[in-house]
Parts: sequence; structure tokens; C-alpha cells
Amino acid sequence: MPTERLVLLSSREIAKMREAGRLAAELLLHLEPMIKPGVSTLQINDAAERWTLAHGAKSAPLGYKGFPKSLCASVNQVVCHGIPNAKQILRQGDIINIDVTPLVDGYHGDTSKTFFVGKPSAVAQRLVEVTEECLRRGIAEVKPGSRTGDIGAAIQEYAEAQGFSVVRNFAGHGVHRVFHTEPEILHYGKRGTGKKLRQGMVFTIEPMINEGTYEVEILADGWTAVTQDGKLSAQFEHTLAVTDSGVEILTLP
Repeated sequence: MPTERLVLLSSREIAKMREAGRLAAELLLHLEPMIKPGVSTLQINDAAERWTLAHGAKSAPLGYKGFPKSLCASVNQVVCHGIPNAKQILRQGDIINIDVTPLVDGYHGDTSKTFFVGKPSAVAQRLVEVTEECLRRGIAEVKPGSRTGDIGAAIQEYAEAQGFSVVRNFAGHGVHRVFHTEPEILHYGKRGTGKKLRQGMVFTIEPMINEGTYEVEILADGWTAVTQDGKLSAQFEHTLAVTDSGVEILTLP
């Protein structure tokens, strides 16, 4: 749960966020060719760290509350916060979420995408497609005067209508100079509830959608969240700014 107060960003600050967001999107594009069988999640992490430093930025996850790597790599049943390591080798049919947050001139660009490793199973493909559509539907709710609950309701309604579930344990969050702050953006809920959206708010929407139960467990490393039933999970994330008339996606290349 974010504890920092809600901050409305100026146009200058949003321009800084746009710069950080664009770099985050370009980092995912740089990593995408590596997503194939035989590659370790540590190799992906190390490539991201090199690229980030070469572009004059820092990897915000590295050392954040003790997190040991530069990005999160969450494979198959891992919901989020998977720690890259040399022993985890991608295999044909896996799905993997790569979550990156370069820090550019003090501002965080936070985005993630779930990739297919080779040819996915039918259920994996449908889960990933539904999750991406959940993000789109959540973004479509963003405009001044809407409520955070409208975002969660749109995501939950669609995911559950497709036979999937929405993770409750993790949420979208405000982001700017602070990595995680207000407002909290739940990916489930009721329309007309929650904080009212205002121009200058910047936050992530990052639905985690599960094949089976929405319940998760945290592994002994204190970070890795996995589905309780061992079934697949997918996630997509963008950082967004509430504009005077609607929404701008800041994490586009």
C-alpha cells in the first residue's frame, strides 16, 4: 500500500516522465529478441543493465528494498517480482513477463509485457491476449472525474467474463520521482468508488490475470509471488498521465 501523499505533476514533470517512459518501452523492444528457448533470465537481466547504463539511466529495481537484480522476470506461474537467475532457462512454450523501470534524471519509467517463448499453448495464448485487453480496458476508463474503481471494475468484469481471475495482492500505483506512491490502482472493484482522477495524476495500471485462482503465495526469497494452484499468470503494465481531456500513455516507444 503506497504511503506517500498524492502529487499532481506539472507539464514539465510529465515531460520528464515521458522521457523515462519512452526509454522503458525501448528497453523492452531491445530485450524482445532475447526471449527464446535456451536463454537464462539472468542473461536478459544483464543485457538490460548494460543497455540502461549505456543510455545514461539507472535500473530502479536494483537494490530497491533489497531487490537483487535490475528487472523482474516472471515465468509461467510466477505472478510478479521473479528474480532473474542463471539456472532459470527459458523453454519452448513458456510465457515470461519482463518488468523494467529505468530511472532517468530522477524520474521512473515503469512498464512490463508478457512474451511468448516460441509457440504458446492455446490457454497461454488466450490468457496473455485477455490480460493485454484488460490493460486496454483499464486505460480506456482514465479521464478527469472518473474513479479508480472504474478502472478496477472494467478489468475485473472482462477478465472474469473470459473465465480468468484478477490478482488482489498487488496493485497499480502512483509513480514519478517516487517509485511507488499514491494513488493505489486496484485491478478489481466497483464503479463509482475510489479516488477521483484529476489532471496531473500519473500512475501505473498493471493487471495480473491468472488462469486459475487469484490467490498467490510469496516464496522464501521474500519477493517471488506465484499462483497458489501452480497455473499460469500474465501481466501487462503502462505508466499513464491523466490529461485535461483523457489519458496519455507515457510508456510508448
